[in-house]
Amino acid sequence: MMAAPHLQHSEHDIHWMQEALALAWKGQYTTTPNPRVGCVFVKDGQLLAQGFHAKAGEGHAEVQAIADAKARGVSLQGSTAYVTLEPCAHHGRTGPCAEALIPTGVRRVVAATLDPNPLVAGKGMAILQAAGVETVHGVLEDEARWINRGFFSRMERKRPWVRLKVATSADGITALNNGVSQWITSPEARQDGHHLRAQACAVLTGIGTVKADNPQLNVRGINTPRQPVKVVVDSFFKVAPDAALLQTGTIWIAHANALRPAWLDSHPNAANIATLNVAPTLSAQAHGVSLTGEHKKPKTDLALLLNQLAERSINELHLEAGFGLNGSFLQAGLVDEVVQYIAPRFLGPGMQAFRLPELTALPDHTPWQLHSHTSVGPDLKVVWVRTPESH
Repeated sequence: MMAAPHLQHSEHDIHWMQEALALAWKGQYTTTPNPRVGCVFVKDGQLLAQGFHAKAGEGHAEVQAIADAKARGVSLQGSTAYVTLEPCAHHGRTGPCAEALIPTGVRRVVAATLDPNPLVAGKGMAILQAAGVETVHGVLEDEARWINRGFFSRMERKRPWVRLKVATSADGITALNNGVSQWITSPEARQDGHHLRAQACAVLTGIGTVKADNPQLNVRGINTPRQPVKVVVDSFFKVAPDAALLQTGTIWIAHANALRPAWLDSHPNAANIATLNVAPTLSAQAHGVSLTGEHKKPKTDLALLLNQLAERSINELHLEAGFGLNGSFLQAGLVDEVVQYIAPRFLGPGMQAFRLPELTALPDHTPWQLHSHTSVGPDLKVVWVRTPESH
C-alpha cells in the first residue's frame, strides 16, 4: 500500500528538495516531452551525488545522479535520495529508475510528487517499498508541479498547459489605433518573453498576427538547442508561402476542414509543415459552437486543437496572438496562465489585449489569482493563474 505523504516535513527534507528542484530547472529548455526532474543523494547532511534529466532518451535524473556518485567514487549505501518526481516504473527509452535505485543501497527515497503518468502513478514508490526502501512523497509538491505544469496538464487533462503572453501599456493598450506596436515594452521584457518561448513545447499565434506582423515566432537570444514547434491557427489557409515563420523549423497549421493549398507540397520547408484539421464536430456546430461570420463557416475548434496538441506530446503551449484569438481562448476557458508585461506609459485610445463581450454586471468572483509580480527592466511582469476549481 502506498504510504501517505507526511503532513509536515523537516527543514532538512525541504532544503534538499529545494536543491533537487534547482537541478530540475536546468532542463527547462530541453526535456520536452519528458518532465523536468532533479535528484540529489544525501547522507549525514552531506551531498553525495546529484543529477538532472536533460533530454528525452537520455538518462533520467536518478540515473545521472548514480553515475555522478560512481564518478566521484562514493557509496550511496544508507543514503537518502531526493527526487522531484516519483522514480519511473516502466521501460521506455530507458529502464525503470525505481529498479535502478535499489542496488545502490539507498535507505530512503523522498519524492516531491507522484508521477501522473498512468504507466507510473505510484508504481515506482511501490517497487521501492517492496524492496524495503522507506518512501515519502509530498515535499514541496506545489513547487514540483509548477515546474512541470505542462506535463501534469497533458497527463491529467489530456491537453497542454496554455500560457498567454501579452505586452501592454499601463492603461492596457497593446497597439495604437494605426497598428503601431513596436515597441511598447522594453528590450529586457522582450528577452524575458523569449525565455518563455524557449520553455514551451510549442508557440501558437493566429493568422491575423501572421499577416499584420509577419513574425518568425522562434526563440532568439537564448542558448537553447531546441526550437519549439510553431502553431498557426489559420482556419482557411490564408497564410502566404513566403511568411517568415514557414521558412524554418517545424510548423503545424490548424485549419477547419479547408482545402489544402497546392503550394504546401512544393514549399522549401514542406517536410516540416504539417496540417491539423480541427473543424468543430457536427454536434458542436448544431449548438453554434465556433461558428462565426456571414455564412456561418466553422472556425477551428480550440478545445479540439488542444487535444490534438496533447496527442502530439505538447506539454506547454505558449500563446502570442492578437486580441481576437486571445479573447477566444479566454472565453472558452482554455487559458491557464496569463503573463502580462506592463510598460510604465499611458497611450490613450488603442487596441486592447483581449476581445471580450461586454458585461452588464460584475461577477461575484474571479477565476483568476495573482501568482507573482516582478520587475523586468523598467516594466512590470505580472503572472495570473486560473484557480484549480475553475478549470
